[in-house]
This record gives sequence, C-alpha cells and structure tokens, in this order.
Amino acid sequence: MSNTTLTRLPEAMPDLTQASADLQARRISAVELLEQALGRIGALDSKLHAFIALAEPRARAAALNADLRIARGEAGPLTGIPYALKDIYDVAGMRTTAHSKLRLDHMAEENSDAADRLDAAGMVFLGKLSTHEFARGGPTDLLPFPNAKNAWNTGHFAGGSSSGSGVAVASGMVGLAMGTDTGGSIRLPAACNGIVGLKPTYGRVSRRGIVPLSFSMDHAGPLTRTVADCALAMQALAGHDANDAASSRQPVPDYSAGLSGDLKGLTIGRAREFDALAGVGPEQMAALDAVEAVLEALGARIIEVSLPERELLDAMTWAIIQAEGVSIHGKDLRERPEEYGRTTRERLMMGAFATGGHYVTAQRLRPILSAEVTKVLTGANAILCSPMGGPAPLVAEVDDLPWRKQAPLTSAFNGTGHPALVLPAGFGANGLPLSAQFVGRPFDEAMLLRIGHAYEQMAGWVAKRPAY
Repeated sequence: MSNTTLTRLPEAMPDLTQASADLQARRISAVELLEQALGRIGALDSKLHAFIALAEPRARAAALNADLRIARGEAGPLTGIPYALKDIYDVAGMRTTAHSKLRLDHMAEENSDAADRLDAAGMVFLGKLSTHEFARGGPTDLLPFPNAKNAWNTGHFAGGSSSGSGVAVASGMVGLAMGTDTGGSIRLPAACNGIVGLKPTYGRVSRRGIVPLSFSMDHAGPLTRTVADCALAMQALAGHDANDAASSRQPVPDYSAGLSGDLKGLTIGRAREFDALAGVGPEQMAALDAVEAVLEALGARIIEVSLPERELLDAMTWAIIQAEGVSIHGKDLRERPEEYGRTTRERLMMGAFATGGHYVTAQRLRPILSAEVTKVLTGANAILCSPMGGPAPLVAEVDDLPWRKQAPLTSAFNGTGHPALVLPAGFGANGLPLSAQFVGRPFDEAMLLRIGHAYEQMAGWVAKRPAY
C-alpha cells in the first residue's frame, strides 16, 4: 500500500462524468488525477481497508499514455480515469486471491474481459479491492487481509461481497469499481455505502477471468457515484464475449442517450407486499414511499404489483448457488478445509446437502419464475422494491450462520436474471444511507438508468458524501 503522508486530505475523486470533462478540457492531467487517487488511498485506506493491492507502476504508465492520447485527440470519455477491481477479477501479472489463503500464490496470466474492456477504453487500472472470501464469506472472518469498513461508519456493515468496491467509491478513492453479484453482492455494498450499483441482465457483461461462485448466478457489474457514471461504465463493459458461454449477443444500446430526466408516460410497479413480507423496516418503507412521490412528480404512473412468492424464489436461487458452489470448491473443502475462513467454509459445505433432485427441480422452476417476473414487467417499465430491510446493521449483528436466517432481499433477481439497479434514497435516523432498487426487463438496463438518473437528479441524495 502507498505510504503517502499528508497534512491535508486529498479531495475525493470526481465523478466519472466530471473527471471526463476536466480531462478533455485539460483542466487536469491523467497523471495528476492518478496522484489525487493515490493520495486519497494513502490517507484513508488504513482506516477503511478497501484495497488489497495497488498497481502503481502500471497505473503511472497508463496515465502517461492516457495524457498522450488526450493530447492527440484520440481519447474516449473514460480515458485517463482510474478504476479498481474486486479481487476476484484477473489482471495479467497480478495475484487474484479472492481474499483467501487458498489463492495467495495464484498469479493471473491473462486479463479478465472487464479489465480488457476498461483498459481499451483508456482507463487507468489502480489496484485490487477487498471482498468477502470467494464472494461467499462474511465481514468477521479472519483472512489474509483486513475486511473493508463501511465508508459512513466503520462499526457498521459495508455490504458484501463486493465490500471494498463499495467503500472505495463511497469514500472517493476511485470513481468506478467493479463488483460481482451472485445474491446481491453489487447491490448490497451500494446500499450500505450510499452509492449506485448495477447488476446487469445475466449475460450482458462477461464473467471471463472472474473467480466463479455459481456458474449460472454470477453477474459482473459496476459501482459508481452516480447513475450517469454507471451508464458510461456500462458502455465500455457491455457486449458479447465468445469466451464466456453465457455471454449474450443482444445489441448494446447507447446507455447515456436516455438520461433526460423525463419519466412521462412510464409506469413503475411498487412491490409493496413483496417488501412487507420480507420484514422491511418502517424507515426503509417510508423511504420508498418518498421515492414514489418523486417519481410521480417526474411524470411516472405508480401501480401496485405482485411478484412470485419470495420463499419460492429464494429456494430456487439458493439451491442452485449451494449446489454449484460446492461443485467448484469440493476438492479444496475435502483437502484444505482449514484454509477457508469459518463463514465461507460452513456456507460452502452446506451445498453438500443440495441433492441432484434439488438442483434439477430448481433449474426447472427457474424459467417459470423468471417468466412470471417478466409478465409483471409487461405492464410496467420497472419494479420498485427494497434491496435491504433498512440501513446497514452493526458488523456484530450481521448474520454469519451457515444457513442465513433470511436470504438477502436482492437474491431473487439473481435467480430470474433480471437487471437491477440500486441507488441512494435518503438516510436513516442513525445517519446511514437508505436505498431503492429498480428491477427491469431483460436487457433493458437503459430504462433502469433513465429512471434512476431522473430520480437521482430530483431527489438530490447524490450530493451527500461521507465526511472525510
């Protein structure tokens, strides 16, 4: 990690859109922007533990090259902007540890697809970010690296498993961090840290070069400060990858084109019963009521919608995750169980109780439930619901049991594969962020971004950042 000693905390990294404008106007250079990021990390990361490793020499070379591209007029909108990757993404010549003792010696030979695409867009790779072990563990396991801390209050949960990604963006260390989402692992850190997180449609963003947890549930996606930034990132990330068997050939739209702020003519379904049956708390329900009011003021029509039974969605989703997780980790669980953190080991071993019959039944049920959600979306452009029951809990209160008392509220849409966007929606009485989740039609991320951007601009929560 950087040993930078500063008397004054460097400013938070600008949003991607602002950084792009500043770089193109030559108000700042890519090298200067990188130094700002490194200074911010050096000042904050000993407290927040977002980063596992920095790639300073590589980043400095990339920043110099970006400045040359900008000077020659060859730059794209993301050229010269630093980004970071959850440490389950491969970067050639760097370790991919998945935050685990089992992979401390694993050196990647090739880039992940996401790293290739972001590098091709001219971005500056800065380093690897903390995660829950193998994207499956919890925030209290004793691991080779410290667990990331909530950017608003270090005693509270940072979300998982893309914890470092959420913290790095919320604290202003980077403007873009990549996460993965198998049951909510992009959206929960976004909710806990008051930023934007998008789980794209299954197959929209390649998973090549990402350490798998569940072959048919893993999604890759961005965490950013704003919805406009998320649209910029998706423009670089989305597209077919012949080396990912699940990668879609669906055309990639212009994600920024629809960010007009106009929601007239749109219908948004509120899944109030879905949230209530999950035990969503009064603060969070009130926050979504306020979201409704803003959406109506923007011209949208709000209707009540009913989704498939949550218990059925959860059973389908987690039977598949459990069975696929133990198939990936079975050999190491038999031969090196002591090298896993306790929570990771126990949760992965639960998969041994998922029989072939469970797995087949869940996979047969999956398209039926997915079709039911899609049917709801024929009468609505998006569904509004909660990603969490309320603000981030205390770390000491996080459920770290092998079988959780309740599955994450986000996981249903991993099972169905629908895109889902989480963004800030206010603050609880304890000062921690509240959030909203919008679920969309398959491959209609552009609509979610349109709705999210319009809400974000009117609501104004995006202006609030942790005080550093």
